[in-house]
Amino acid sequence: MPAETKEFTLFPHDWQSTDYVAEWIRRDAARDPDRRPLLQRMLSFAAFPREAQIEVLDVGAGYGVVSEEVLQAFPAAHITLQDYSAPMLGQARQRLDGHTDQVSYILCDLTDPSWPQQLGGSFDLAVSAIALHNLGDPKKIYACYRAIHGLLKLGGYFLNCDRFVGGVEPHLAALREAGFHRVECPWHDPPRAIIVAAHTAG
Repeated sequence: MPAETKEFTLFPHDWQSTDYVAEWIRRDAARDPDRRPLLQRMLSFAAFPREAQIEVLDVGAGYGVVSEEVLQAFPAAHITLQDYSAPMLGQARQRLDGHTDQVSYILCDLTDPSWPQQLGGSFDLAVSAIALHNLGDPKKIYACYRAIHGLLKLGGYFLNCDRFVGGVEPHLAALREAGFHRVECPWHDPPRAIIVAAHTAG
């Protein structure tokens, strides 16, 4: 008889399981041909010189794909990767092993109101990709927008590429309410979209 095999399911997510995360990443990597150009397009909306020594926050950083693209776009950047999954951040450490002097890792939960205080600084750029929708509740996502605005320096940007199942407009409105003065959606292929929010003077 054939050996009994254990069926692997991707839902619900178990981001605290090392085995689950490893298998999820293995499958997720197949999306790279579609995702990488989209991430590069997202980062093109950050109006900084390529050589700028910017401080970057990667929200829901996962295993470091977005941060990897940030370092391609801005080789002198320093990036703080935030995630609440220790296995994910462990994978990110391996991926970004050649940039240890340019990356920091913060394990914290975006649903914890104290998460911004755990980051220890302000940022020129905040980025996120296919992450915040995992919070499920729009109120929790909008709370993150307010927190991110508070973490950005004046003149900073928040770039978010995500799935917006309920439409983009409520998110644009929430970002404006959070204090961002220039908010736009330069790319939209429902339910996915890129949103650019600038922290400029009012």
